Amino acid sequence: MARIDALDVAVYTFPTPAPESDGTLEWRATTAVVVTAHAAEEAGLGWTYSTGAAAAIVRDHLTAAVAGREVDDVTACWTAMHRACRNLGTRGLVLQAISAVDVALWDLKARLLGVPLTRLLGRVRDRVPVYGSGGFTSLSDDQLAEQVAGWRKAGCTAMKIKIAEAAGTREERDLERVEQLRRLAGPRVALMADANGGYDRGQARRIGARLDDFGVVWFEEPVTSDDVAGLSALRGALRCDIAAGEYAADLADVRLLTDAVDCLQLDATRCGGYTGFLRGAAVAQAHQLTVSAHCAPALHLPVAAAISNLRHVEWFADHVCLEALLLSGVPAVRDGAMPARSDTAGHGYRLADSAADYLASAPAPHSARAVS
Repeated sequence: MARIDALDVAVYTFPTPAPESDGTLEWRATTAVVVTAHAAEEAGLGWTYSTGAAAAIVRDHLTAAVAGREVDDVTACWTAMHRACRNLGTRGLVLQAISAVDVALWDLKARLLGVPLTRLLGRVRDRVPVYGSGGFTSLSDDQLAEQVAGWRKAGCTAMKIKIAEAAGTREERDLERVEQLRRLAGPRVALMADANGGYDRGQARRIGARLDDFGVVWFEEPVTSDDVAGLSALRGALRCDIAAGEYAADLADVRLLTDAVDCLQLDATRCGGYTGFLRGAAVAQAHQLTVSAHCAPALHLPVAAAISNLRHVEWFADHVCLEALLLSGVPAVRDGAMPARSDTAGHGYRLADSAADYLASAPAPHSARAVS
């Protein structure tokens, strides 16, 4: 197969309509670091949600690791990138940068083969279930009602809101919002709550018991995901499923969580792209766990269609809006699911014309060409 000629990287920043917050963080924008991989006059597209510093890692460290390698050898490229960053540390920003390149290389490989990425990865389902996600603690009651109405229109059968407002200091408000979600969603929708690690163990146990009374089926990061023992203790104490894993960077992180959660979350923009996601899903399956893809629904669609132990993909409000501005070719959610693309080579996405309005930094012309 053809050899990799170049990696280009650009940074796009998408402001939120207003400041948004969960239990432990406030933000005003989301940054997408976009990588385009070139070979044989074809291009593959990948991206991560990170900070602009990830683009420097792509330019300064990852390009040399993959330039000149065969596109067919995506796993070898992943290993080369990982090794090239040994002295930088291979988590956080580094793995987010690797994730964007890995997604671009898988897309490029599929395009050069002329097959849909879902077929290349091995599709096990034609439709990928999603759940509605958002419900930020910064939303007014009317704004939450509007968001839930959108999820109902899309046919979502599960919906999630943020709790642990103000680092867990507004417990009654948290419970009121869960009750409001039940009223808005109706009796047949599965309720989910995400504390973003905002509670301590005692709080999480008490709040979790109340969530059990409300029929909540999913309690995400009731304590920080660094507290694996705490997650495990809560798993044993509560009826609702305990979920975590969105910050898992490698298989060591995944293995630590397998005895502490009921459902493992994986994020291909943080865990090493599609290559890392598939590896993490295999470890989860070996421990009889289902996997939920964290955020980035368009990016996760091809790989989510390829794993048999998928529970669902997070149809996260901010990323749904962002992906519509960044990409063309994103399928709509109907009846609570996204259709796996089978009508085009690669993952089927290209940069949308509207993305140019959010460009923060662009690549230099032929900034990452391999030396022949």
